[in-house]
Amino acid sequence: MAIYPIRTFGDPVLRMETKPVTDIDDKVHTLVRDMIETMYDAPGVGLAANQIGVSRRVAVFDAQDELGPRVMINPEVVETAGEWEYDEGCLSVPNHYWEITRPAFARVKALDLDGNDVEYAGDGLLGRVLQHEVDHLNGALLLDALPKRVRKKALKELREEALGLT
Repeated sequence: MAIYPIRTFGDPVLRMETKPVTDIDDKVHTLVRDMIETMYDAPGVGLAANQIGVSRRVAVFDAQDELGPRVMINPEVVETAGEWEYDEGCLSVPNHYWEITRPAFARVKALDLDGNDVEYAGDGLLGRVLQHEVDHLNGALLLDALPKRVRKKALKELREEALGLT
């Protein structure tokens, strides 16, 4: 198993839509094991493959609900409902948190490591993690969910931070 460096804001791989997995082979199994290890080492509650530089439609998560780590291969959000405002962070934008409004509930359909259809659904942290990781796989960051004025300020702060001005 290996722990990978997590790609951070500014890395173009984070803005690219990932490629679907067509064959769940040993490489995908190894990728998932390494992603789980990397997620826990970070520490985080979710990790998408592009966050470690792999443009595949794979994400792992642990919603701290005592069910442990789970995998989503080729996930798609199929239902959302409600609204919930929450201070959200991201391993790819470390040490920053913003109040983000997302649907309170999400349902995702995906494949598991055996190629079987799985469905994850929940509200609270689980619903948020599901949406956040699928966003990553679609090339979106949590910054995209911010209101325009807040996003503009956040991007300015991140640029200044990258230039060592803060």
